[in-house]
Amino acid sequence: MQLGMVGLGKMGNYMTQRLIKGSHQVVAFDRDSQAVAKTVADGATGANSLADMAAKLTESPKVAWVMVPAGPPTDDTIHALADALGRGGIIIDGGNTNYKDGLRLYDDCKAKGVSLIDAGTSGGVWGLTEGYCLMVGGDDAAVRHCEPIFITLAPPKGYAHVGPPGAGHFSKMVHNGIEYGLLQAYGEGFEILKDSQYDFDLGQLAELWTHASVVRSWLLELLVAAFREDPGLKDIRGYVDDTGEGRWTVQAAIDENVPAPVITLSLFARMASRQDESFSAKVVAALRNQFGGHAVQSEAHA
Repeated sequence: MQLGMVGLGKMGNYMTQRLIKGSHQVVAFDRDSQAVAKTVADGATGANSLADMAAKLTESPKVAWVMVPAGPPTDDTIHALADALGRGGIIIDGGNTNYKDGLRLYDDCKAKGVSLIDAGTSGGVWGLTEGYCLMVGGDDAAVRHCEPIFITLAPPKGYAHVGPPGAGHFSKMVHNGIEYGLLQAYGEGFEILKDSQYDFDLGQLAELWTHASVVRSWLLELLVAAFREDPGLKDIRGYVDDTGEGRWTVQAAIDENVPAPVITLSLFARMASRQDESFSAKVVAALRNQFGGHAVQSEAHA
């Protein structure tokens, strides 16, 4: 089917490539004209504005996927896109939008006769080859219409319509909160190993634990790759940023009276990483770079 893609960063670019390989027709727009040109070279149709993209979408209803940073960029894009698509259009927000903002945007779009789907999207820079895990929230009819897109982007069993509007962003928020805790546990464990009386080969242990161990995971496989590239993580500064989802998960836990000490403390550990150097923070920074392409800070620039 035909769709527009707004935002051609790390995720949007790879998602566009996967959609094109899946025989979808993509009309792509980004404020960076070079990003658009690269996507055109991959087989997309380029657009120089949201209005131009909407005009080049000839199938009805017109569908567009938004992959831009959460907050004002997403708000502004969705409002402008709803006007450009017109009544009957469908917008899919695949960014890490706060679910409360998503519900507000859903109501704004509905008032204009436009359907808004919230698609929690996980997979990082590996999504092009491995597929994306999609947690989709929205009205049944709009989601059903867009299922060919979701099925192409996801691996087998990697897509689900998880609930009404807001459910996709809420589940992705909690998914990322859990991620915070997992990363922190690996980071702390490997720091304990590093500072012990034993001269452990940390890469060897990470590799060992990927085979039949109860702590094996894709994250651990990525840590093996990180240790191969930089055995002591000497080139990575232990500065770990956060993009909001962990904070929102902690706030949801507070609102629901759910004790969530691990996720909460993992968020605080990230904050601490910005003040004092630690090896566990280096592990987390290396893992985020491996699975999501998130930038790392070099020790040379600390």
